[in-house]
Amino acid sequence: MKKLLAFIFALVLVLGAAGCGNTPASSGTAPGNSASPSAPAPGDGGLTVLKVAASPAPHAEILNAVKDAMAAEGYDLQVTEYTDYIMPNNAVFNGEMDANYFQHQPYLTDFNEKNKTDLVSVVSVHFEPLGIYPGKAKDLASLADGATIVVPNDPTNEARALNLLAAQGIITLKDGVGLAATVKDITENPKNVKITEVEAAQVPMALPDYDFGVINGNYAVGSELSDTILVSEDPNSEAAQTFANIVAVKPGKENDPAIQALVKALTSEDARKFITQKYGVAVVPVF
Repeated sequence: MKKLLAFIFALVLVLGAAGCGNTPASSGTAPGNSASPSAPAPGDGGLTVLKVAASPAPHAEILNAVKDAMAAEGYDLQVTEYTDYIMPNNAVFNGEMDANYFQHQPYLTDFNEKNKTDLVSVVSVHFEPLGIYPGKAKDLASLADGATIVVPNDPTNEARALNLLAAQGIITLKDGVGLAATVKDITENPKNVKITEVEAAQVPMALPDYDFGVINGNYAVGSELSDTILVSEDPNSEAAQTFANIVAVKPGKENDPAIQALVKALTSEDARKFITQKYGVAVVPVF
């Protein structure tokens, strides 16, 4: 009996030692190989990870389309989608993300001022023209008296919407009002159109209740409306130059090799081809 107990005890010790030998390694840096906190993390196949925050469409889709080009340059492009316009900037400012791609320069300037951040643009990639889309009515040429039109209610996009309506001769605005236009600046309304303002993201959903709607390109793409567009902002307009969508980073990162590789990929002919073929007039390259 004593020999049996001694054998069992020895067996337990052996099995216990084997179990310790199979314990998973810590995810931390191994002693003697400490890395700088700012050093890029290795990604798939030893590639350097580049983390970019983006809106789902078209931004994340465009980024995903250049992943292979980034991999060829040695980078694992990891795209995280956000559905709001606050978190992507905070994520870059706090160092959780290396860059973001979702906004235009006027929005970034306003965000920096209001939040005491200092993010900067490294490249302009595309412009999302506002377009007029059919709702209950189908043809601008036969615009009825008293037609209803729904437009975005935020100051920037409302002004763009009103300028687009003015460009079609539907209304007339005060001279020189430009991108500061509001409905109070309408001087002529020969068709007595009724303009309703709602939050930009809600315009596609409200469209069936109105004759026409003026919709941002990204929301048109997300709502699968881009093929129905009747007319859009001129790609050479003041709005196109002002509201081109940008890649933003923390200052000092502009010339980082990973960021420059991203700029190269997003402004390549392959990227241009992807954007124009997938989105048509709803998303326009500006490079």
